[in-house]
Amino acid sequence: MTTTTHRSALSERQMEDWLNEEVIGRGVPRRSFLRGAGVFILGFSMAGGARMADPTTTSADFPGIVDPSKLDSWLTIAEDGSVTLFHGKCDNGQGVATAFRQIVADELDVLFDRVTEVVADTALTVDQVGATGSSGMPRGTPPVRVACAEARLVLLELASKRFDVPLEHLTVRDGVISVHGDASKRVSYGELIGGQRFNVTLKWNGQVTNPGLEGRAKPKTSDQFRYIGQPIPRFDIPRVVFGQEHFVVDVRLPGMVHARSIKPPVAGAKLVSVDESSIRSLPGLVKVVVKGDYVGVVCEREEQAIKASEQLKVIWSEPSGPSFPTDSDGLADYMQQAPSRLDRVSQNVGNVDEALGRAARTVEATYYFPLQAHASFGAGCAVADWRNGEMTVWSGTQKPWRQRNGLTTFLGLPPEKVRVIWKPGPGSYGRNDAGDVAFEAALVAMDVGRPVRLQWMRYEGIAWDPKGPGALYRMRGGLDAAGNVIAYDWDNRSFDHQEVSSGEITPGDTLVGQFLKFGRTPGNSIGSAPTWYNYPNRRSTTHALYPLMEMGSPLRTAHFRWPTASTITFPHESFTDELAAAAGADPVQFRLRYMTDERQINVLKAVAEAAGWETRPSPKPGARASGSGVVTGRGIAFRTDAAAVAEVEVNLETGKVRVTRFVASFDPGLIVNPDGLKNVMEGCLLHGMSRALYEEVKFDRSKVTSVDWMTYPILPITDTPDRIDKVLINRPELPPQGAGEHLHPHPAPAISNAIFDATGVRIRRIPFTPERVLAALQAEHEH
Repeated sequence: MTTTTHRSALSERQMEDWLNEEVIGRGVPRRSFLRGAGVFILGFSMAGGARMADPTTTSADFPGIVDPSKLDSWLTIAEDGSVTLFHGKCDNGQGVATAFRQIVADELDVLFDRVTEVVADTALTVDQVGATGSSGMPRGTPPVRVACAEARLVLLELASKRFDVPLEHLTVRDGVISVHGDASKRVSYGELIGGQRFNVTLKWNGQVTNPGLEGRAKPKTSDQFRYIGQPIPRFDIPRVVFGQEHFVVDVRLPGMVHARSIKPPVAGAKLVSVDESSIRSLPGLVKVVVKGDYVGVVCEREEQAIKASEQLKVIWSEPSGPSFPTDSDGLADYMQQAPSRLDRVSQNVGNVDEALGRAARTVEATYYFPLQAHASFGAGCAVADWRNGEMTVWSGTQKPWRQRNGLTTFLGLPPEKVRVIWKPGPGSYGRNDAGDVAFEAALVAMDVGRPVRLQWMRYEGIAWDPKGPGALYRMRGGLDAAGNVIAYDWDNRSFDHQEVSSGEITPGDTLVGQFLKFGRTPGNSIGSAPTWYNYPNRRSTTHALYPLMEMGSPLRTAHFRWPTASTITFPHESFTDELAAAAGADPVQFRLRYMTDERQINVLKAVAEAAGWETRPSPKPGARASGSGVVTGRGIAFRTDAAAVAEVEVNLETGKVRVTRFVASFDPGLIVNPDGLKNVMEGCLLHGMSRALYEEVKFDRSKVTSVDWMTYPILPITDTPDRIDKVLINRPELPPQGAGEHLHPHPAPAISNAIFDATGVRIRRIPFTPERVLAALQAEHEH
């Protein structure tokens, strides 16, 4: 195990080197890699031509699925020796694609800049789901390592045959195999197999969405790595900085038209009539599309479609009563008494009621997490092309294969006739609006018979995207006379994290699907109490609440960046601090009492050491909630394999909370790219900070009123911390773990605990806005 600490700063020389990094990896189709080789492996056409023309990489048992057992499904080597990896893990900004290239370069013994990728195309790549649950590294890389190790062995065997020498007499460096002691005997990968198939079958575990492979060769051990573990800069960043990256909004097809969807003015309204004559005179109009309660306009140019959507006269029904049983201001009170569709006790260790009855001191608190929007930087966009009885969709979805499955049902097509090509979108982290626009684009494209680019407007992207669910937590704890926790009782009343599924696997998971009367099956994703503190008596009860509106709702709930963890960590880690304060104990030492896992203990100790943590109870001596000026405090939060400390300033006159410093520690197993990992850790913290301090969906009884950056503010760059220090705990003997979510839950409880440390006032409701903090300070002063 090695531990390294990093600060978030690049020297001018590092920045210059980074910006001058050669741009590589354009991601062209397979047949381009093999041009001149006399082998046509896969047909490809941006206009939707031939699809899966190669039976050697198509599964006979699963229609439309690239066969994971075929080595040729994973990689190709061109005549010039360059390597192209085909995999199904989307890179939504975490640097996964760069890490994959490092792995390929090491396992194949080729230069890093000779590796390119084709990513998450349902016609070209193996189904690895896409992006989900921080699984890019732990689930995405093992089959890639096996495939590359097997390819290296095959190439060595070809060279052994060519030179008539045993394998052990061969060595490989930078894609060239040579014979020990004979410099004249050397051959490149391109010369051995360039443009040809491997024709090798691997042992496959039979799982389509999480393929496991086994070959004759064994992947390398950590002492053999050359690129893995190195802070190689992300190859795509210069393209992003200089406007050269190809996002889903940049997809252009010959003959493409532009579409906009028209939403009802209030939730629950039904379509009555559409007056197409109201826009007939507008230039560029192609068609008005009406299907069920869905209305869309199609024009030759985007600005024409926007104007047509604003001018089209549509009559909607008036709902008979309020669309929602409450508004956002009353949501917490409503959730206290709201009916639940499922109640269960997910943990029950010991006897909580008996322990509470004999406790020397009990602590009770209620925490609230509001509905939040994904609020991607740009509204969702998709391009769909319907031709020759086949549908191709370019989408920013996290899960292309699930979206493809949903589209087959939606459009009434077999799987092999629907193709989803992933392109980077404006945001990710759960089920945002990317799925909705893809289904709308496909519906409109099939109707007009031309390629369609459909994009939502800003207000739609915030008001109508699936929301992170609200939750209400009732917490009770019991301490004995010595300050030890003897009872922990958790009661969670929450909306479902999968009211609509992550990945649009059914049409009813999308707005347009619901407008067209497709049904949906509600999930059962409600967060139970974490278990990393071994309290002797603990109970976790969960209540899944009915949706605020069943179908066609702008408040439908779905996955949002580490779906349950992002909400449950706030009450759990904040209440843990409350128990520590009641016991008069230091928050770090208090946690360590109840931890037994050595890796977790090391993570917590590492962050405390890096933060210069002073051992003492909270609140700090001299903490105050009244007067003038600024007070400071520190707070900590832990979850599974990561920990964070927040240092804050609280303005007693305005209530504004400013985070001045984060310190974070993380144990992800093998670190493939420390630079990428540091960036992901920072992104997690800043996103979590935004949700803690700023974000809450506002709505009245009929519609969402958060529609732009003024009514749904997010963290501005001026409020980012002065410092973010990272502690990376590398364990090269272990498999790599995901990082895209693992520090995201920490900011809310760490900031909450820091506010308490500074003021002695506990804030139990997110977001910690200046108004809310000031009201709590004033209430404490009056009390």
